[in-house]
Amino acid sequence: MSDERENRDNRDKSETKNEVENKELQNIKELGVPNIPKGRDRIQILPIIGQIEGHGVLPPQTKTTKYEHVIPQLITIENDSSVEGILVVLNTVGGDVEAGLAISEMIRSLSKPTVSLVIGGGHSIGVPLATSSDYSFISPTATMIVHPVRMNGLVIGVPQTFEYFNKMQERINDFVVRTSKINKDRLKGLMLQTDELLNDMGTILIGKQAVEEGLIDEVGGISDALRKLEELIQQNKSEGEKRP
Repeated sequence: MSDERENRDNRDKSETKNEVENKELQNIKELGVPNIPKGRDRIQILPIIGQIEGHGVLPPQTKTTKYEHVIPQLITIENDSSVEGILVVLNTVGGDVEAGLAISEMIRSLSKPTVSLVIGGGHSIGVPLATSSDYSFISPTATMIVHPVRMNGLVIGVPQTFEYFNKMQERINDFVVRTSKINKDRLKGLMLQTDELLNDMGTILIGKQAVEEGLIDEVGGISDALRKLEELIQQNKSEGEKRP
């Protein structure tokens, strides 16, 4: 009888282990991380890779970060008392402006320390995503492309369309200025440059150039970003102890 119970327990454990492994494989496929926070890790990684997908579904061969996945992740992280800091890793070509700006605002509103690291590219709406954290890094060879808002599809040539684009651009500019060291006039100047991008306006900034312009705080890599995040975590704890 005891042998049967032991065999049954072993089968149950094996099934549970398989379920966990399958769930983690699914999370890697869908979210780029092995698990959604479950009270295990002090530091959570938020990868923002490929194209930011908003309300429209992109082709399956396109590497995307889906905002409907990122939003619950961020809420879970904020509600998990065991999570002390978040490392945002970016390699994105941009994408849906509304979705990207919404994710940026959510990252900025987290009560826990955040550090971002641009490892390949932080283009277009990837710029506010990179500046949304408390402190930002860019690897030496990573690039950031700063350009005005663009739209695919039918555009009606009326004053209201221009006003809509203008307001959207102002929202992005205001966020970037608020979350970085660049001033608004310089940001607009970089966006309106016409001698760097083929058939387009904008500027390409490589590594140190992004720091010199004030968009990013520092050139660095994984170890630098994690070290800074630990520093911010300790600072956050000290400030918490001082509060009455």
